[in-house]
Formats: sequence, structure tokens, C-alpha cells
Amino acid sequence: MTGAGDAVARLVREEGTRVLATLVRVTGSVDLAEDAVQDAVVRALETWPRDGVPGNPRGWLLVAARRRAVDVVRREAKRLGKEADAVPAFDPCPDPVSVRDDLLRLVFTCCHPALSLDAQVALALRTLGGLSTAEVARGLLVPEATMAKRLTRAKQKIAQARIPYRVPSAEELPARLAGVASTVYLIFNEGYTGSVSLVAEGVRLARLLASLMPDESTALGLLALVLLQDARRPARFLPDGSPVLLSSQDRSLWDPSLIKEGVELVGRGLRRTPSVPNAYVVQAAIAACHDLAPSYEETNWDAVISWYDVLLSVQDTPVVRLNRAAAVAERDGPAAALALVDALPGLTEYPWWHASRAELLHRLGSGSAAEALARAEETGLPPAHAARLRARLGPE
Repeated sequence: MTGAGDAVARLVREEGTRVLATLVRVTGSVDLAEDAVQDAVVRALETWPRDGVPGNPRGWLLVAARRRAVDVVRREAKRLGKEADAVPAFDPCPDPVSVRDDLLRLVFTCCHPALSLDAQVALALRTLGGLSTAEVARGLLVPEATMAKRLTRAKQKIAQARIPYRVPSAEELPARLAGVASTVYLIFNEGYTGSVSLVAEGVRLARLLASLMPDESTALGLLALVLLQDARRPARFLPDGSPVLLSSQDRSLWDPSLIKEGVELVGRGLRRTPSVPNAYVVQAAIAACHDLAPSYEETNWDAVISWYDVLLSVQDTPVVRLNRAAAVAERDGPAAALALVDALPGLTEYPWWHASRAELLHRLGSGSAAEALARAEETGLPPAHAARLRARLGPE
């Protein structure tokens, strides 16, 4: 595709998500809206590169998609021998507030707690991300047929459970927004074990959420967190795909513009949560401590540990305590950290707990490190990380 063609494709994709959000509201059906928008997108990709982008691309797509929806409704009514339901008309030039509200409705519908987490991730990528079923399947490393069934079941669940197409009330919003953020962050993290394209999708969806809800600390903190982590991506892996520890990364490869943006978002998020910390904002503050350190040795571990203590005040989980122990190892040594790790409950089936023990035992010169690594592999430590840790441990 030419540069101009790429630009058209990006525009169609961005506007297509907004058109879909409006059409779901108008038709009351995710399936019908998706089919109609897909048809309009295909037409746009065929005609715009040749004839030029229309002055109102969103309006063009809205009108084309509505026509397709009307055709589908009429054809189905004729097949069943009944009168077709009317597809309401709408303004092809909706105001920004209406577009924002439609997008929020779509976000909260795709990430509704009545849907399984797998379904939420798939729907978010398919509808909010504008990816094809095949692209979603490749990104999540599942067969395309399996993904198609998953998406179909999710949309059937929305219809059968009568999941409302609306923005949650003020009382529901904190819990629902946390659910949306979890889904987006999961998509971002999947990119490190699946398709790298999912990292970009996670960032894009986090940007969308922050643009729709610029006063919500969860949205600001999520975007800050993914940007500060994504800034390190160029240094996170060797050419063969092997992971590079934070301590060994070439910091000159980190993206300073993403770090700057992420740090500014942390500041905005903290100003909105002066009394009750927000978990995403605090995690982003921890990431900022790492990103702003000139070198690994110059990391302010006191600040990192203090931020973990703040995080524990709102999210006291064994995994957070495990991550805090890693920071303690750098400040106070491996023995102090191992005592904390061994005291953690409920992580015997968590591969990173065993991997942490292997690393700390190795630093202490213990022969039990190899046994801990073997247990980490048994419980599902990714092969690339296991290989990296095995290389550090050396020959048995």
C-alpha cells in the first residue's frame, strides 16, 4: 500500500470505530452495526484512494453504513415475510459530545462484567481496535475459527442478557472503569508474550479511554503506565527475541518523548487523587522512578519502595508484595528480599514467585536455585525468560 493509501487506511480505521459506536446505538445491534460498518469501510478503501478523501469522512461512513444496515434489515424482513423495522435516521455530522458519548457506551458494553475476560479482550480488539477476526486471533495466539466463535458468543450474550448500551451511573463508574482499564492493560501486556501489535493496540485503547475521560485518575494512570513501560520496548528484547532485564537495558534506546508524556500524566493523576491513591497512578509513579534514573545503579530504590508501600494501601496482593521484594533486594540485599518472598502466601503455582526465588538464591550462592528454576518452568514461566535465567545460573 502507498503512503497515501496507508494514511487513508488509518483514517478509515479511526473513524470506523466512531461510526460503529453511533450505529450500535441507532440499530440496537452490535452484529448489524459491525456488518454495516465493515461494508462501508471496504467501500471507502476502494474509492477514497482513487477519488480523494471526502470533506466529512465520518459522515460519509455513517451514511454508507446506515444504507447497508437498512438493506440488511429489509432483506431479512422479506426472508421472514414480515415488515421491516425502521432504522432511525441520524445527523451525519454529530457533535463531538455525541460522538464521545457513543464511544463511551461502546467501551463499557465491550468490557461489561457479564462477559468473560476473554470475551472482553476479543470484543475490545475487534470493535474498539478495528482489527479483523483474523488479526485478533493472531494477536491472541488462538485459531481464527476459535476466535470467530468467541466473538459470536460474546455478541449473543450482549443481546440475550440485554446488556444496556449506556455509560454507567456515577455509583457504578469506579468499579466499571476499573474493569475497562484491566481489560486494556491485559491487551497491552499480551503484546509481550503474543503479538507485538497488541502492545500498540493497548496504547491506542488507553489513549482513547484517557481522551474520553480526561478527568478520571484511572484513565490517566493507565495511559501513563503503558507509555512509561512502552518507552522501554526498544531495549527490552534482543534481535532473537530474548528478554533483556531492566538492569541490562541500553537506556539510550528508550523513547524520551513517551517518558516525558508519561511523567506529565503521573503528575496530573496525582493532583486528582490527593487523599486516596489510585492504583494505576501509583504503578505509573513506580515506572517513572525507573525511567527517570540515569542508570540502574542510580535508581532511587527508597522512592520505589515507598511507592510500593502506597500501592499496598490500596492493592495489597501477594504479587504486589513480590514486586516490592525485588526492589528490597536492590536496596537491602538478596537475603532480606528472600525472607519477604518466602513469607508470601498463595504463590506456589505462580511461576514468577519461583523465578524470583531462583534469582535470589543464585545471588546468595545457594545450590537450591536450580530447583527453584525447574519449578518456575513447571508452573509456566515463558521459555525465553527461563532460558535467560538459566544462563545467569550457569552450568549445573
